[in-house]
Amino acid sequence: MPSHNLSRRQFAGSLGAAFAVAAARNPIPFRLPRPYPSPRAAGMVLLDSNENPYGPSPKALAAITDSEAVSMRYPFEEQREMEKEIARLHGVGPECVILGCGSTEILRAADVAFLGADKNIVVAEPTFEAVLEYAKITRAESIKVPLTPDGRHDLGRMAGQCTSRTGLVYVCNPNNPTATIVTRDDMTRFFAAVPQTTMILVDEAYHHFVDDPRYASATEWLGKAPNVIIARTFSKIYGLAGMRLGYAVGAPEAIRAMRLQLLVANSNAAVLAAARAGLQDSDYVARCRERILTTRSNVVGRLQARGFHMLDSQANFFMVDIGGDVVPAIDQFKKRGVLVGRKFPSMGNWLRVTVGTEDEMRTFASAFEEIFCGARACAGHS
Repeated sequence: MPSHNLSRRQFAGSLGAAFAVAAARNPIPFRLPRPYPSPRAAGMVLLDSNENPYGPSPKALAAITDSEAVSMRYPFEEQREMEKEIARLHGVGPECVILGCGSTEILRAADVAFLGADKNIVVAEPTFEAVLEYAKITRAESIKVPLTPDGRHDLGRMAGQCTSRTGLVYVCNPNNPTATIVTRDDMTRFFAAVPQTTMILVDEAYHHFVDDPRYASATEWLGKAPNVIIARTFSKIYGLAGMRLGYAVGAPEAIRAMRLQLLVANSNAAVLAAARAGLQDSDYVARCRERILTTRSNVVGRLQARGFHMLDSQANFFMVDIGGDVVPAIDQFKKRGVLVGRKFPSMGNWLRVTVGTEDEMRTFASAFEEIFCGARACAGHS
């Protein structure tokens, strides 16, 4: 169990000072049009779903409002223009791009397109569960490969599990829930080892938060590996989780097979306008990224100083080993007005926490101290 070397006052105070410096250096206008009415959010600090706490770009918010002018029309042309813009971003033709209602529709389309009762899907354990839930529809077998001791995809073992029956192998990079990555070198060997008959689906929902120079987006392999498909989303760095837009980019044949599985007119005018504005507001995206990574570094560093074991986070969330079942801790956080991530059965002692605003992380830090170093001496956990 961890030993706690800083006092409670030192821990909270050092976080507050670090956050104040970050806010002064990198101000971000935090504005939502009205309070979010969901019961999930009522009076709670939301650190459970890996959202961008600063919301969309002001330009994206303005684009949502302006979209009222076309709200009575189907956004067919707007969808085609969005596909063209994403294609330009990745240096491919529009036939290599599809849009989805969030990247979750992309994962579902891949499952239905490439799996069946005679096929299997290979995944890491744990990883984002949606791809496994959708695979049940196809009655495909799920093959789960445990993570490495440092919480990363074991790509060597995953490639070894891919056979002529493997329709899809799924790599979440950075991985949810661990926030760890696999490197460019890892991916190069993996792509070479996986059979060409197996489609490789790389989920890059958290791509924008990576600062490890060893990382590479799978988009580097576009045009080189026809069995590679990349999924991205506007739910994370672009702050549009509630608006629902994701996309896939890959070889035309693979994208054509997935397109057949999508809903017709699966995007709406408001999110298309907001996403285009967000893509064009690179300054805002960069400020959000810097602020979130600075906050992440401050919190992770101070938890480590307290003796808690952390995985190397390369996303806008982190995992901390609390030394026991996370379920009681999740309940304790909720009583203190903080929602944190759910339990992942294969990592039952690891708590997933989204990086919120500085004020939100101060609230988290205070709750953390009360739960793990409250009335009892911290040494009691050592």
